[in-house]
Amino acid sequence: MTKAGVTMKYERIHRVLGEGNFVLVASEGSLGGKPTSFYDLFRVENGKIAEHWDTIETIAPRSEWKNANGKF
Repeated sequence: MTKAGVTMKYERIHRVLGEGNFVLVASEGSLGGKPTSFYDLFRVENGKIAEHWDTIETIAPRSEWKNANGKF
């Protein structure tokens, strides 16, 4: 996906969680060439996406991590 000249690329899905009519997808990829985490929450209605919310955060270099757990 490209928006205003910035490329967004999903590369790996870590988790897909669903309950009722909500689905959460935790994944990683890149945004503008920087390692990025993506969390997308969807509300499904009649088999189609009715609403979508997301949060996007740059993943810090491993040398800056506060613990060995990582983002996922």
